[in-house]
Amino acid sequence: MAAPMTWKRLVFSAYTPAFSWVFTRITDRFFRTHERRRGSAVLLLAPLLAEADSAPLASSRPPGFTGVEGLHSRFHWMADHVPAFRVPGGRIHILHSPDEFYQAMKARIKTAKSRVVMASLYLGTGPLEQDLVDCMEKALEHSQEDHAPDLKVSFLLDYTRGSRGKHNSRTMLLPLLQRFPEQMRVSLYHTPDLRGLLRLLVPERFNETIGVQHIKAYLFDNSLIISGANLSDSYFTNRQDRYVLLEDCAEVADFFADLVGAVGDVSLQLQPDDSVHMMEGMVHPYKGKRADFSALAQRRIMEVVNTARVRQNMLEEECSELPDSDETVPNDTWIFPLLQMKPLGIHLDEQVTKRLLIEAGGDSVVYLTSGYFNLTRTYMQLVLGAAADYQILMASPEVNGFFGAKGVAGAIPEAYVHLARQFYNKVCQLGQQSRVHLHEYHRPDWTFHAK
Repeated sequence: MAAPMTWKRLVFSAYTPAFSWVFTRITDRFFRTHERRRGSAVLLLAPLLAEADSAPLASSRPPGFTGVEGLHSRFHWMADHVPAFRVPGGRIHILHSPDEFYQAMKARIKTAKSRVVMASLYLGTGPLEQDLVDCMEKALEHSQEDHAPDLKVSFLLDYTRGSRGKHNSRTMLLPLLQRFPEQMRVSLYHTPDLRGLLRLLVPERFNETIGVQHIKAYLFDNSLIISGANLSDSYFTNRQDRYVLLEDCAEVADFFADLVGAVGDVSLQLQPDDSVHMMEGMVHPYKGKRADFSALAQRRIMEVVNTARVRQNMLEEECSELPDSDETVPNDTWIFPLLQMKPLGIHLDEQVTKRLLIEAGGDSVVYLTSGYFNLTRTYMQLVLGAAADYQILMASPEVNGFFGAKGVAGAIPEAYVHLARQFYNKVCQLGQQSRVHLHEYHRPDWTFHAK
């Protein structure tokens, strides 16, 4: 439940100005460094947390638009850079709660016939996560009742986060990998930025700030859940995220399966004995040359993007040449999957995000949401100089995941409050209060993670 931001709280937060200034400088540098190095995100909507250095794509906005065809004419430029999928809007559903997200995954794992693809930062180690793994095991067992089992299960996780501690994502999945080696694949993406002395000296947890694999996509045959939620207990119980379910959308599902597969190909492959190795012909992310790894990984991943883009453009041209048909289920919704893997030189998401913000005119309302208010300077400038109305939703300090943490981490929520206060001060100085609105999400005993 979102409530209007209480700006008095931002101005009179309970910390000293000296501490605020020092801590904000430290956290600002930390998070901007983190964003420059972090891994990928594939989303239906552009995220807030991508560093925006590249120039926006050239503008070609028409004067007006109405309906699905008008929307396509306004946003058709995206199809020159990423695949454009047209699907029936009735097959797209918004899941509203962590439990609904969790139950939807379990139900679809049980009925999956050909493929289950799980891409996440990590898999937790609690009872709910174990129940999810057990559900996967039963599905694989059931598939083996056939002489030629068709069900394939693929996990893509981050290497550093998935290897943290003695009991971790890897140990959770090893039993499945040992029982079903022909049907199970676990790929662990390792950023090329964590190498050499840095890799040896930076301890666990801290090494995750160098860069991580951040895709959150969950695929079951031809249905797909796009989310920001990880596979961990809080994301199944009381951490609010966003979850978009696409039912029976084969072309979109194929694209995400291919994309996750491509990232998996350039990742370390988990073995039944808990060792890891690279696929033949691939460059090692931290033992090989960084430039060689990045070039090969970029080529492999962009091959998927460009192949799907060309195919969808050809399909759209073919459909436009056919006479109108009496479709009972109209394809009235466009989906443009965006990709950001900056260490590999892939900047599609930030380019599209910048252009969307630039082209949002006075007739537009832009909704942005993030669990952490740390817009890049470029995005702040675009918001402050735009004509569109902006509704920005963020976590209140109490629902920030760092709230109540020990040590310096416990002060991070107040640092975000300070950044929001600084931004709103600029909004007020420019007289933009009627156009730019900030809201806080607050719910007792919950945290907020939606982007």
